[in-house]
Amino acid sequence: TGVRQLAAPIRAIRVLEEVSVSIDDVFVSLAPSNWLEIFFQIEFEAEAIGKQVKSLNMANGTFVREVCYSRTFCNWSDVEKIRLSGQGLGGSLENTNVIDGASLLNPEGFRHVDECVRHKILDALGDLALAGAPIFGRYAGIRAGHKATNLLLRALFARPDAWELVVCDDAMSNEVPGVHIKPEDMHRSWQVQSSP
Repeated sequence: TGVRQLAAPIRAIRVLEEVSVSIDDVFVSLAPSNWLEIFFQIEFEAEAIGKQVKSLNMANGTFVREVCYSRTFCNWSDVEKIRLSGQGLGGSLENTNVIDGASLLNPEGFRHVDECVRHKILDALGDLALAGAPIFGRYAGIRAGHKATNLLLRALFARPDAWELVVCDDAMSNEVPGVHIKPEDMHRSWQVQSSP
């Protein structure tokens, strides 16, 4: 669709100190980085998924090349229960990988050998977008889901010393340049944006 210059610079959240959340066997963290990096590890009993690990630097088109076409997944044994509860009514073998133990029921197979972990990265990107600004940091998720990433963002914003809001300018290179804005100013706007 082309490129359009914005009338104002982009504000981004730069992680300054590691923040993490652990719940049972789930772990998520955000650590300092000069760009958005995502590390994800999943482990499922179904042999068709098993253990998958993926690490990506999300700069320079990685989203389009590596992540955006990765479909969600579910167990065949859960399909009827999901539908009876009124959920997943738009689900099909075109948009969902359906797993039955060691088998994938989708006739065309996985789009990537590690499509399931790529989809979890896609989920994490969507959850991180709820921060209200792009994030410069390294996200790590181990067996994580939407709830864990939401709790991680809450933990980050509860620690004003762990992040700062920067205004990105034309001189962006290896480091994120910017005019520093007080974290409490962002925290106020976060509270306003997150209220119903």
